[in-house]
Amino acid sequence: MTIGTSVPLPAYTIDPAFMAKKAEDLGFTSIWYAEHPVVPVHSESPFPSTGGEIPWTYSHFDDPYIALARASAVTSTIKLGTGITLVPERNPLVLAKEIAALDLHSGGRFLFGIGTGWLKEETELMGGDFPRRWTQTREALDVLKLLWTKEEAEYHGKYFDFPLVRCFPKPAQKPYPPIIIGGMAKNVLSRIVAHADGWLPNRVTPAELEASRKELDRLAGEAGRDPKSITITIYGQEPNRAHVQSLLDAGADSVVVKPEWVETEAEMGAQLERMAEAVL
Repeated sequence: MTIGTSVPLPAYTIDPAFMAKKAEDLGFTSIWYAEHPVVPVHSESPFPSTGGEIPWTYSHFDDPYIALARASAVTSTIKLGTGITLVPERNPLVLAKEIAALDLHSGGRFLFGIGTGWLKEETELMGGDFPRRWTQTREALDVLKLLWTKEEAEYHGKYFDFPLVRCFPKPAQKPYPPIIIGGMAKNVLSRIVAHADGWLPNRVTPAELEASRKELDRLAGEAGRDPKSITITIYGQEPNRAHVQSLLDAGADSVVVKPEWVETEAEMGAQLERMAEAVL
């Protein structure tokens, strides 16, 4: 089985090096870090899963790229994913170098999970255009692809405009690390076919997944893409073997199971062992 794990909140209380090495040793195939760089104390944005207030834990993310760099140094096979990077909150000229360096030094193990964000106040604090955040993200992806694949690149768009530049290093993966779009937006499947390499939903049933896999295959075929080249990774699931298997049977290529937060590395190690026994 292709089963990964994610990092619970508060994310910085467990050393990423410890957690990634333990997960790799147990047979997990990927480890994922999410991000929220800053969370406004006062917000009118409803929390997606409940519609209520933002939980206190959402102020306690680690920086995913620093965490994954630390994880990469002590592992050799486990994939290193962001679940997700908030693209409208990052400058793609800086992000291109961060990702390329991480992918290069990890031996081509980075998975670029992305999203546009739901927290309006945070997006705007970080310079994002919340009402048009997908358009901004699409431009950022265009910029990233150019910087990763061209010796010299320039771009002239609405959000990003720069003359001919050089950006090194280049990623180890060619043409670049897989771009995996998260979420359940209305147009997510068509966006994946046009701009990405995979889908990273979290709240989806096996029946919804099966229907989405068929639609994704249809859209890919119409666009001249091989449907098998587009992956589906189901994020943030309970470590239950029957549930995981139902998602794989419905068309998922990989499932990411989530641990609960614990205070010590010893407790986390023991929990990962139980999870591995349950799903691997």
